[in-house]
Amino acid sequence: MLPSTRDRRHSDEADRPGRSISASMRVVAAVMFLVSAPSAGAETWRDLLQGYRAEAAGTPGFTEFSAARGRQLFADSHGRDWRCSSCHTDDPRAMGRHEVTGKSIQPLAPIANAARFTSPRKVEKWFRRNCRDVLGRECTAREKGDLISYLTSLGGERQ
Repeated sequence: MLPSTRDRRHSDEADRPGRSISASMRVVAAVMFLVSAPSAGAETWRDLLQGYRAEAAGTPGFTEFSAARGRQLFADSHGRDWRCSSCHTDDPRAMGRHEVTGKSIQPLAPIANAARFTSPRKVEKWFRRNCRDVLGRECTAREKGDLISYLTSLGGERQ
């Protein structure tokens, strides 16, 4: 009796050692990709700053972003009822709570929340919404860069 095509295919693969190495290489490549994926996201805030820097470059008087201006932007009320710290607390490394809904808010500073600034789409969504609430308008590229500079400058020690 002749072996079926299926039996021949499996016995051929078993006789080729390169076949199993190739499969192993694919598994190793997949694992390496998954392991490196979080570090790729960690660079996103730098990419965001680079984009905001290019946008702000045309603004008269702009030279560089400032963590000090970002801290002031975060803490001040800007003549309105809310400030960033109203929901995100005075320490952006701490859990916050929305003033109206009472929902918990994950820490804003990347040192305490590695997921922050890893999705440019989400970053823009939240800047648009929160700047309107706090400033009554959208943030400028300089303000976004200053705020990210402040939040990424925070170390592990609480203020």
